[in-house]
Amino acid sequence: MDAEVGVIGVGTIGSMVCWQLADRGVSVLGFEQFAPGHDRGAAGGESRIFRTAYLEGSAYVPVLQEAERLWRVLEARSARHLLELNGGLMIAPADTALTRNVLECTERYGLDATVFDAKQAADRWPQHQFDQDDVVVLDRHAGFLRPELAVATAAAAAEEAGARIVRHCRVEALEPDAGGVAIRAGGTQHRVSRVVVTTGPWTSKLFAGALSIEPRRLVMSWFIARDAALFSPSRFPIFIRERHGIHVSGIPTVDNVGVKVSLNDAYGTVADPDLLECRVSPEDMARVSTIVTDWLHGLWPEPCRISVYQDGYTPDGHAILGSLPQFPNILFAAGFSGHGFKMSPAIGRAIADLLTRGETELPINHLAIDRDALDPNLGERS
Repeated sequence: MDAEVGVIGVGTIGSMVCWQLADRGVSVLGFEQFAPGHDRGAAGGESRIFRTAYLEGSAYVPVLQEAERLWRVLEARSARHLLELNGGLMIAPADTALTRNVLECTERYGLDATVFDAKQAADRWPQHQFDQDDVVVLDRHAGFLRPELAVATAAAAAEEAGARIVRHCRVEALEPDAGGVAIRAGGTQHRVSRVVVTTGPWTSKLFAGALSIEPRRLVMSWFIARDAALFSPSRFPIFIRERHGIHVSGIPTVDNVGVKVSLNDAYGTVADPDLLECRVSPEDMARVSTIVTDWLHGLWPEPCRISVYQDGYTPDGHAILGSLPQFPNILFAAGFSGHGFKMSPAIGRAIADLLTRGETELPINHLAIDRDALDPNLGERS
């Protein structure tokens, strides 16, 4: 055996799996077709949102609380600042699922959060144009992460703990049998006891027909602030806003220039993740420019920067975690549907638990690979 566990894809989830397993003394062999911290998949864009009052459902709250703890562990290990908790605003009318779910999270888990009406919120955050019926929830355990740095840092921590990561090496095939799994990569064959597949939008390409995961485009955009001080982390919490079927999110400036404001609905499907279309149409940019004009004060309405990424989406917008009967030695962790980065250390820990102990205390049943019902109305969140 070349290792106990092979990890296919050392990106958002794979880097954390490598780190968590190697920290437990498990021999790990990771394969990454680019290099940890690359910008061709789901982990990129300078900053990603962290939030605890979770609009996708209260089942995630313990996972996110553990993720916050592990982000701090990784920071202490690496002497790198990865997570900035500057607060987060969840903005929507009272009768929306966003508001109901966020309030359920705060009440069920006693989260550090405060509810404001539109007038109170406008007095405190004049950068926003609130509507009269908006409910605004300030989640104090929200903020933003530095994704490229975080993935590279987790991969480095894994290697320091003994993991081997093969960079710029594409996995061509996985061949499971009763004794383990053969990995064909870069013209060479390797053998491991178990495999964890964390290939994001490439999952369906590697396992065509086996999993319901669809690659979709994500477009992120930045806007110049007329007064950058108003959009600094200390004065401008991250936000997610929903109205009339529009879902938009924003992150304060991290470079004293650009404020990140992006639509959260995916910009179409990706036929082949190796051929991601990085051009963005003027019509698509006009949509987000109109929102910046209508909903925010103090930003120039034309984007100063646009970046395109991709992620794998499931029909219900929740990831899949587990093994299929035909592949008992392969554990899948994919389909995080645009909202997986924040929880990735906890998912890495849960996978390490499952592989070393056969169980985990983290509540991940809602991510079961064999769940019966998939609700397509829960997808496309930031």
